[in-house]
Amino acid sequence: MVSPARLCLMCKGGRSLCGHSPCPLLPKFDIEKKLQGKVSKDFFGPSYSVFVGRYGYPRVNVGPMVAIEEKPGLDTPNTWLNRDYADIVELRSLLLRSKQMEPVKSRSRLVSESQELVLADRPTDVEMNFKKLPVYRVSFSDIVQPMGPSALLEKMKVTENVHVPRKVDKVVNDELKASQQSYELYKSGLDVYKISSILSSGALGLENNRKLVPTRWSIAGSDDIIAKKLMEDIREFPSINEYFVFESKHLDNHFVILMMPGSWEFENFEAWAPGTVWTKNIKNPQIFEEYEPFKGRTKYAEKEGGGYYASRIASVEKLHEMKRQAKVVVFREIHEGYVVPWVFLLSGKPRGMHTKESQCDFLQNKKP
Repeated sequence: MVSPARLCLMCKGGRSLCGHSPCPLLPKFDIEKKLQGKVSKDFFGPSYSVFVGRYGYPRVNVGPMVAIEEKPGLDTPNTWLNRDYADIVELRSLLLRSKQMEPVKSRSRLVSESQELVLADRPTDVEMNFKKLPVYRVSFSDIVQPMGPSALLEKMKVTENVHVPRKVDKVVNDELKASQQSYELYKSGLDVYKISSILSSGALGLENNRKLVPTRWSIAGSDDIIAKKLMEDIREFPSINEYFVFESKHLDNHFVILMMPGSWEFENFEAWAPGTVWTKNIKNPQIFEEYEPFKGRTKYAEKEGGGYYASRIASVEKLHEMKRQAKVVVFREIHEGYVVPWVFLLSGKPRGMHTKESQCDFLQNKKP
């Protein structure tokens, strides 16, 4: 098995040796050239979300993500299902990440304004001054989507009124725990990705307990919170009386979800092929498994991390829509060309959208 680094050297972006055409890496380098002249130490643009880092915790970098160039889908992963790697990387590279080091329990002006921006239902214009020219680096993560240039903030000013929906403002200002507020936001119609951004900003929880949550952690955290709430209902529903099989293939990931008659149980398998970005030094396929019984689990799914919680919430949403419970087994195969986080691969419908449709609906229902 040829390592990804060696494969890229042999290919040079022109032979599609990883199976992708066009090359998923080249857009990042091409975009770096396109961005020249579009970013400077003084920048004005619409803020789409807030990113919270994890390095240095409990002091972390936090700041709004602003659009260098406005395009549909910049910060809406639920629209990315039919996009290829090159398109996703190019799209995300158009978001400029601002950052300032803050304690996780900070009540600074930047933190409070960032919270307002992430609560808004539409992008809000901001004016930013950076300490240095924003830098664009090529990097990939198993959890967080690609990003564009980043820079340390000198100061920031919100230049227009922030529009926060009344129902969101009411939930956030209720004296409730973060888990309760997250579920209320979900019931009001917000998708799970939006809720994870709000949770990350430190806008949720009892007033004295509110704190910034690294984006990497908030994604799995919001999936876990919503799924647990839905499972309370699912455990009371009657069992399905037939077998269901769902399947999806996208971006070098292959999913098969099996639902069987019986009381709620969940098991998730991940099979990693040698040669992915994260298994480049492994010669044989690696298989991981995580399980939870009817009453649920209390320990974090360390072997699979966010992948476990994303699979589970997709399954739970589908069962909740069906008003049934079942034994669920998810099989996920990750092949050599996987380079973009998979939490967005289950996004044929808005992740966690509280409608008659669910995150699983894009999967093809196949008779066993």
